[in-house]
Amino acid sequence: MTTLHVVPRGLQQHAGTAPSGVIPQQRPADEALDAAAVDAAAAADATALVDDPQVVHGAGLRVADEVDALWEEFVQTRSPQTRERLILHYVPLVTAVAGRIGMRLPSTVEHADLVSYGVFGLIDAIEKYRTDRAVRFEAYASSRIRGAIIDELRAMDWVPRSVRTKARAVDRAYAELEGELHRAPTEQELARRMQVPVRDLRAVYSQLASVNMIALDELLSGSDDRPGAATLADTLADSRTQDPAGAADAAETKFLLARAIECLGERERLVVVLYYYESMTLAEIGRVLGVTESRISQIHTAAMIRLRTRLVEAERG
Repeated sequence: MTTLHVVPRGLQQHAGTAPSGVIPQQRPADEALDAAAVDAAAAADATALVDDPQVVHGAGLRVADEVDALWEEFVQTRSPQTRERLILHYVPLVTAVAGRIGMRLPSTVEHADLVSYGVFGLIDAIEKYRTDRAVRFEAYASSRIRGAIIDELRAMDWVPRSVRTKARAVDRAYAELEGELHRAPTEQELARRMQVPVRDLRAVYSQLASVNMIALDELLSGSDDRPGAATLADTLADSRTQDPAGAADAAETKFLLARAIECLGERERLVVVLYYYESMTLAEIGRVLGVTESRISQIHTAAMIRLRTRLVEAERG
């Protein structure tokens, strides 16, 4: 087992007398460290000297002392430079809070956007924090950061909060009934569980119809981020483009129908042409042919039966 010998920083050593990385590099005595440098030095010391808890504890104390000094300076001077150093020090707190909130949000919400919203809450917390109170800044700032993120998300949401509440209630009741019944519940069962009339439940459905929206350029599940990946827009039908299968079926139907009409009697064929192509009423056709309207209706019915029979035979053949 190899033993790592830690040499105090104050001793004068030569780098050539030990393997590289064993002896820490010596700092000039007059070198001033900012908060970021102290954090980096503490992290390096904790990694290299992990077997010495006293060294790690001492690094943590140095960081805490540096932060306390920044707070004392900021309270006295309200300096923008000091505030900026405090913001940089507490940015990881914003990232952590944004990550917890983002776990319950759709994938369309970017984590970077949540962090940017939370930074405003952090700035507000630094401006309003009172160091003379027995409250840790991390606990106070976490609530302010979370509030800033939620406020911004609500401002961006065009759906009223009442509709969101109804949507959650419907989803919860639906999931409970589905688990109990082992099938999809009906409207009546869902209305009884929510203790509302069916008409009110349908009104909620009409409100929820406009809640769920999705971007057309969002990648489908299973697609990667490479150029040309499938999106939702790729699955939508283009009404301006003719469907080849539908066009072929329509052409075949017209051909079979034309052949079937040719096989009708002369009077039946004339009634079909005048009624469907010339848009004449049965009474008008009766006056043209010199018969009653009821007789034209009988001829029309007989023609439809013959046409239907011939089309069915053509499909079977």
